[in-house]
Amino acid sequence: MEDARLVQDFIGGNHQAFNKLVNNWQTRIHHFAYRYFANDDDAAEITQKTFIKAYQKIGSLDDASKFGSWLYRIANNLCLDELKRAGRKKSTSLEALKSAPKSDLAPDADQKVIRNEAMVLLHRALLQLPTEQRIVVIMKEYEGLTFREIAEILDESENTIKSRLYYGLRGLKNTFDSWNINKETFSYD
Repeated sequence: MEDARLVQDFIGGNHQAFNKLVNNWQTRIHHFAYRYFANDDDAAEITQKTFIKAYQKIGSLDDASKFGSWLYRIANNLCLDELKRAGRKKSTSLEALKSAPKSDLAPDADQKVIRNEAMVLLHRALLQLPTEQRIVVIMKEYEGLTFREIAEILDESENTIKSRLYYGLRGLKNTFDSWNINKETFSYD
């Protein structure tokens, strides 16, 4: 509800309200774009473009309570546009993946190395998926969005989203199987 109030305040002339919206959402949008491209520069550019477009088009938002879904839709469309514009392949260099933001969840250096290597493998596997499956897996598994939210963002039925998630997760499993990687690879305890 805070987002809806901030949207209304901004439309009413309070420009600080938009700054608060940016503060509330920029990390999530950046992470979303990063997981899409596995490149920090691309993620930063998509994040910036997302908020520029949101600033320009916020008056066209019909339901202020759906600001988050609307923002993800903008980011997703910009990611797809970037893929088309740059003619990118489905792969990203291993070096770019190794520069992924690291978490401090692992207690010692060995665990951090294992976690980093597992994340590189996961990113590589995600990049093997068709775009429409990858985006659903990212939105559901990384961003924690509901099927309804994803369906709204992508303008698809919930059943289509569920199907894409199923096939995306099955594709990840098949990729890991072909690489002889099992779930123990991803346990950091």
